[in-house]
Amino acid sequence: MSSKIILDHELFISEKQTLLFALKLMDKLGRKLLIVVDQNAKYLTLLSIGDVQRAIISDVDLNSSIESTVLESKLVASHVDSIQKIKKMMVKIRCEFMPVIDSEANVVKIYFWTDLFGKLQLPVTNSRVDAPVVLMAGGQGTRLKPISNVLPKPLIPVGDKTIIESIMSQFSDIGCKHFYVSVNYKKDLIEHFLNQLVTPSINIRYVYEEKPLGTAGALAFLKDEINQTFFLSNCDILLQQDLSQLYDFHKSNNNEITLVSALKHHRLSYGTITTKEDGLLDSLNEKPELTFKINAGVYVLEPHLLKEIPNNTFYHITDLINTVKERGGRVGVFPVSEKSWFDIGEWPEYIKTVRHFNGDENFLGLELPHD
Repeated sequence: MSSKIILDHELFISEKQTLLFALKLMDKLGRKLLIVVDQNAKYLTLLSIGDVQRAIISDVDLNSSIESTVLESKLVASHVDSIQKIKKMMVKIRCEFMPVIDSEANVVKIYFWTDLFGKLQLPVTNSRVDAPVVLMAGGQGTRLKPISNVLPKPLIPVGDKTIIESIMSQFSDIGCKHFYVSVNYKKDLIEHFLNQLVTPSINIRYVYEEKPLGTAGALAFLKDEINQTFFLSNCDILLQQDLSQLYDFHKSNNNEITLVSALKHHRLSYGTITTKEDGLLDSLNEKPELTFKINAGVYVLEPHLLKEIPNNTFYHITDLINTVKERGGRVGVFPVSEKSWFDIGEWPEYIKTVRHFNGDENFLGLELPHD
């Protein structure tokens, strides 16, 4: 094995950098893992998206440094390990790359999954989650007009699949087999298309909304059908996230409902000012960047919540969330990074998503032309 020392690499990040910087770098590189090094480029540890998510869940400030954050120990390869051993290690922990470290903490090699396994897809998860999935596919997609005048939003293409195919694939990849699809607008088209996709491993049951019932009203039809923890997803959302981890987070925290939250970063165009008594300047912050947690439109719910949804009534999932919270129930929030979440419900975001799934390297910096 080569002993050439790697002194610099795009995957290297200083221990002095912040978690927020690390999260943005992961998004920029399209990676879920970074190599943390000291000022001499010596290997210290690995930082995963899971580490950052756990920090957010624990309410750690994203401006905290990596070195001040408690990280889970990581498995890495030694320069004396054989290729066969490294391959077994990578399969066992499902890592997208494996750094090779010598006896002086130098990174001498980085093996990527494709280096050792070719085009064989990195396994999504080792665990299997056979949970029902409810897809809300009844909306008119008004923000995607004029294309939604012809095609219902779930059948609009993203890459070589329709939106609803991509969403279903994400859930079936972790072991989900039973899908409930709530339909209203152009329901015949949706049903006809999905019926062509049915396989012995997939079961689809349709829930018919005779009138729009909001983002959760149609769940009332499933009170006597779903009796286990289930997923709920809007039909214009794609996540680059192992959904079994979302399910495990929900169950391990004994939540009644868990919502996925995407981080969104917004830089103000102006400096902000805070003042104190007598109108004196307290602080001046030039064009600060603010980070928000937004509702991403994907949820995990306990089945007893179905009984709390009124029959044949326009009802949003946010109404249910507020009801649970007001009575003291556990509502969990599972964070994902900004570029792990794709909202394809309106044109600017849809175009970004299409460019991403078509392999356009410039999609992250896309600026749409102005009218």
